[in-house]
Amino acid sequence: MALNFGGSKEFPVAKLTVREIQSLALEVVAANPGGIRYSVLIRDILTRHAETPRNTIVGAVWNLDARFPTKVMKPTRGLFVPAGLTDVTTTDRKAPRNETSPRQREEDFYRPFADWLKNELDEATIAVPLGGSAVQRKWGTPDVVGVYKPLASHRIKFGLEIIAAEVKVDPQSPVVAFGQAAAYRLFAAKSYVVMPNTVSEEDYSRLEALCMLFGIGLVLFELKVDNPEFVIRVRPQRFSPDMFYVNEFAERIHQMDAKVFDQLFG
Repeated sequence: MALNFGGSKEFPVAKLTVREIQSLALEVVAANPGGIRYSVLIRDILTRHAETPRNTIVGAVWNLDARFPTKVMKPTRGLFVPAGLTDVTTTDRKAPRNETSPRQREEDFYRPFADWLKNELDEATIAVPLGGSAVQRKWGTPDVVGVYKPLASHRIKFGLEIIAAEVKVDPQSPVVAFGQAAAYRLFAAKSYVVMPNTVSEEDYSRLEALCMLFGIGLVLFELKVDNPEFVIRVRPQRFSPDMFYVNEFAERIHQMDAKVFDQLFG
């Protein structure tokens, strides 16, 4: 009689023990010097050993950094990295599909984001690329400005809202981008930080937490001008801006370019 050595009832595939799960998890973390997200680690182990219950894996892995502090550290929520490493790069977020020049120009992404804000998110009736150099002031000027205003077809009219966005191509500048987006709340009902998806996991986690805390929108994109693939990660909250600064901003736009002013506020 032929013998069956597969995963049958006679010879079932053995489930991993907690110690074996932890040993495998440590190997996976060590093989990812850029860091690996908790959810990705769980998925990796499940893919290799589907016979092991997910709850068993979760119970063995969730506090891996506390159980093995000399081997694993958690620099931010949900991210495991080999102990002693501080340079944490992106892991589970989608990386750019093509190599781009480190001198990629920010202004190349202003128009694509303005179009995306208007046509994809439908958050602005009109959106235009403005750029910080146009009406440069100490507190800066948004890279993209949108206005949501009532149309003739709207039965119920409402006051117009300004939407502002700060676009960065340098993944090392999340703090600067957040600070500028926060300043735009003086005159904008909604404000966005727009960062490349190559931002490090640690910076992304902190930026996401700040955006959620302060009600600022967060959008990631690929450094690919012809198809940036903007993805919203945090939706902005609507605030009531200070009307003094709203009028100051509108006056700056009018002095810069009356046609742009008419596009936005006409």
